[in-house]
Amino acid sequence: MMITSQSYCFSGIVTLYIFFLVSLVLLTLASSMLHSCRHDQRDALLEFKHEFPVNESNSYRSLSSWNTSIDCCFWEGVMCDAKSGKVISLDLSFTSLNNSLKPNSGLFKLHHLRQLTAMSCHLHGEIPSSLRNLSHLIHLDLSGNDLVGEVLHLVGNLTQLRSLILGYNQFSGNIPVSFANLTKLARFDIQGSQLESTLPPDMSGFHNLEYFGVGGNSLFGPFPTSLFMIPSLTWVDLGRNQFKGPIEFSNSSSSSSNLQYLYLHQNKFDGPIPKSISKFPNLKFLYLNGNNLVGPIPSLNLIKLEFLDLSDNKLEGDIPGWLSNVSELILSRNSFTSFGKSFEISKLTQFKALDISSNSFRGFTSNLFTTDSIYLNNNKLEGEIPSWIGKLGEVVLSHNSFSSFGKSFQVSSRVISMLDLSSNSFRGPLPHWICKITTSSRVAALDLSNNSFSGSIPQCLRSTIVGGLEVLKLQNNNLSGILPPDLFVNDATWLSYLDISGNQLEGKLPESLINCRYLEFLNVESNRFKDKFPSWLGSLPSLKVMFLRSNEFYGPVYDPHVSIGFPSLIIIDISHNDLNGTLPPFYFSSWREMTMLSERVEEYMGDGIIFHLTMEMVNKGVDTIFEKIRNDFRAIDFSGNNFVGEIPKSIGLLKELRLLNLSGNAFTSNIPQSLANLTKLEALDLSRESVVSLSFLSSMNFSHNNLQGPIPQGTQFHRQNCSSFMYNPKLYGLEDICGPTHVPDPKPQETEDLSEPEDQQVISWIAAAIAYGPGVFCGFVIGHIFFTPKHEWFMEKFRRSNPRRSAR
Repeated sequence: MMITSQSYCFSGIVTLYIFFLVSLVLLTLASSMLHSCRHDQRDALLEFKHEFPVNESNSYRSLSSWNTSIDCCFWEGVMCDAKSGKVISLDLSFTSLNNSLKPNSGLFKLHHLRQLTAMSCHLHGEIPSSLRNLSHLIHLDLSGNDLVGEVLHLVGNLTQLRSLILGYNQFSGNIPVSFANLTKLARFDIQGSQLESTLPPDMSGFHNLEYFGVGGNSLFGPFPTSLFMIPSLTWVDLGRNQFKGPIEFSNSSSSSSNLQYLYLHQNKFDGPIPKSISKFPNLKFLYLNGNNLVGPIPSLNLIKLEFLDLSDNKLEGDIPGWLSNVSELILSRNSFTSFGKSFEISKLTQFKALDISSNSFRGFTSNLFTTDSIYLNNNKLEGEIPSWIGKLGEVVLSHNSFSSFGKSFQVSSRVISMLDLSSNSFRGPLPHWICKITTSSRVAALDLSNNSFSGSIPQCLRSTIVGGLEVLKLQNNNLSGILPPDLFVNDATWLSYLDISGNQLEGKLPESLINCRYLEFLNVESNRFKDKFPSWLGSLPSLKVMFLRSNEFYGPVYDPHVSIGFPSLIIIDISHNDLNGTLPPFYFSSWREMTMLSERVEEYMGDGIIFHLTMEMVNKGVDTIFEKIRNDFRAIDFSGNNFVGEIPKSIGLLKELRLLNLSGNAFTSNIPQSLANLTKLEALDLSRESVVSLSFLSSMNFSHNNLQGPIPQGTQFHRQNCSSFMYNPKLYGLEDICGPTHVPDPKPQETEDLSEPEDQQVISWIAAAIAYGPGVFCGFVIGHIFFTPKHEWFMEKFRRSNPRRSAR
């Protein structure tokens, strides 16, 4: 009996198993039938794939799954209709296609496509008119490529489009009349292109439009009032164009009441800020910066406003009270004078940032201690810095006339990212509170430069450095004495920027600096340091910029017992010291960073951190202030010392060098042939050399020597100013540069020499210069280009700016 029950049980289990197995097979077959790829769709996709030399190693997305062993409906980025098997969606985002679209491309045979995304695919060239074949498209995204042409003329018949994203290409032309056919559009984005046109006069027909982004083109004309009659709009970007005239919103009851983001910055709008902007009660972000707006800020009923940028206009008056509800407020570079009486500090509980720099403020409101960041630089503030300033997260008070600190001023127990008190009227010893900053009240960047602080740098500053200080700027004060030997103890690992130049400091550089493993920028120039050359600095792995000039460093720079190092160095200035000795042929071999082009994404050193790195350096004979330092700039200045011997052959390894100054030394023997490798030099200051292959060189100066004979007939010599050859009475061949009155006529035998081959002339000219021995120096001196004193390629004046200031 028991056996019979067990048999029934076993039979039941087997039956159930077979039932489920059959069901699974049927489901699989059904699924396969539903998703089976049509052959014509597969062939069109494969044809499209073979049109592009896709580099799989450089692609975020891969097309490796696109092969006949897999159903094309399961290929990466491909989606088919469940019933028909037709391809309805294709996502190629971040696939390195590296080619242009052909008119007969397989892509345009996918007539049933509804969604096509080809964002950042390295596509280039024009879009073929075959795009019109894809008439079922509801979503088209070609953004972030290098496409050109008048694409908007091609999409007018794609009337099903709801999302058209074409931004950050090089599309040109105008907005055609056919654009009005796209009435189903909910999103239109063609930012960062090259459109030159007016907007359609009547845009109220785009009833579904939610996002309208045309920023960063060259669109012009009056303010597009009709655009703001679309009720569904939530985001509008008209910034960075050429629109002009007053900002006017329609009085119609039909308005964009859902609008939350409005970008009108960097145009030519003028007149007052319109009160009608209150028609957008849901507005959160408003950018009006970089226009010509005038007058006071009106009272606006924008209770949901979180961010307001009115910088770079011509606004004036008081800051009204209703702005105390805004989280981030940027009003810099206007003519505001004070906070209005109704400005309620008590409401600033959510206040994150306040930038009122470059205005005409003469005093504070009671306190702003709830603000995370405050920028009050370039105003007319004076007197005592209030104690509540030390409680903020980011403070810039530079370029005012502050002279003292409140008695209770101290840095609170929180992280302060930046405290900038530079360019004020402080006097006397460094304030006592800088020694009370510990790990619990960390300051990342402290700038007390360009004041009149005097006395010594206290040893207790060590606690601030240990506390995590990254940037310390004390330059251009009246500080004196020595640097404490143990100022940079073993824990001082975060310091990356140290500038104590332009003081009266003396003694030796403390070797404890070697503990600052993250130090990138060191400037001690124009002090009275007297010490052997600190070759031990070469072991700092991150050191990029080093200025030791105009001190009293002495002795050789090469120590055979110390590794040369300096692997990350790109700028060095040790000029005007008492350094001497020879440089071995391999001296520059370890300076690896000068041989390589910077691969950093940031254009300038310091981008992405609190301070931009600044420096002053002789460029073409002129002391030049670099407000920013390009990441690809490379420079060496060893001038004004007593070096002897040969110029090291390894100088030719520094192929990215832009500026080289070895003048005012006593280098002897021949110029190394490897110098011809420095094809990117823009300014050169040497003893003697025939300039071969230096096609980038723009400045040379041979004045104040005893050179004789004909000048070389190369074009670079004849491009120089006459002043580059002055006070060499026996030079000739300068008639085209200086005229016959500036140089003597050549003697008959010298005239014969002019018939020699050009290389013979160069050799003769150099030989004549060498013959004068000690009387010859500065063969190639950096010449001041009188009409263009600054090289625009790497010299631009920038004002220091807060990352929040610029709208996207």
